[in-house]
Amino acid sequence: MPRIDLNCDLGEGAGHDAALMPLITSANIACGAHAGDEASMRATVALALKHGVAIGAHPGFADRENFGRREMLLSPEEIQVLVLSQIRALQAITRESGGRLVHVKPHGALYNLAARDAVTARAIAAAVHEADPRLRLVGLAGSRLLEAGTAAGLVTVSEVFADRTYHPDGSLTPRDRTGALMAKAGSAVTQALRLACDGRVRATDGSELTLKADTLCLHGDGPEAVALARQVSAALKAGGVLLSPPVG
Repeated sequence: MPRIDLNCDLGEGAGHDAALMPLITSANIACGAHAGDEASMRATVALALKHGVAIGAHPGFADRENFGRREMLLSPEEIQVLVLSQIRALQAITRESGGRLVHVKPHGALYNLAARDAVTARAIAAAVHEADPRLRLVGLAGSRLLEAGTAAGLVTVSEVFADRTYHPDGSLTPRDRTGALMAKAGSAVTQALRLACDGRVRATDGSELTLKADTLCLHGDGPEAVALARQVSAALKAGGVLLSPPVG
């Protein structure tokens, strides 16, 4: 039976968290930099624990104005401190709530930068390892971030996207470009099924990519986020796919 984790970025103020949480298996919780604060972290952790959802930190650039989607020029040392401080903030809240932090997934521009830049990737991996070497590092399938995580001795999780389009090199179409997001829910559901069952996706030029798919991301900040999550979850289950956090 195919198995995949269904993750979502939460605690970012979109207002869908309570509806999305029962539909997913892993939550990436904003840690107060690009979005969120102590109150939102506590509330989202509580929701995750209620529904048995794996808890992860979602650190990003400290740039609320641009929702962490603009690259910032920081040294590797600054990136490591930035990421470590956010992980530790959520780590403490999760521990106080009786849970355990399971994974780390960078957000937005930091995620995309780490996917292609080895220096940034190593800084993030170092921060994760320092926080807790048992933490899993989530990154774009085939990316520099996963390479850095493996080199640092971390368990890595290859992420694919139901509602984003791919370039032929396996990178995501930047959000500021036309066609970055799937226009139709049906297309996203079809892409999710192909990725979960076959590890394959069609790139923007029509070519076929083969990707390692450990976890499938659904975005929680769009107006149709809940409806899409319901459709993807139902389609995966109907297709014989087991939804569960990464194992092993």
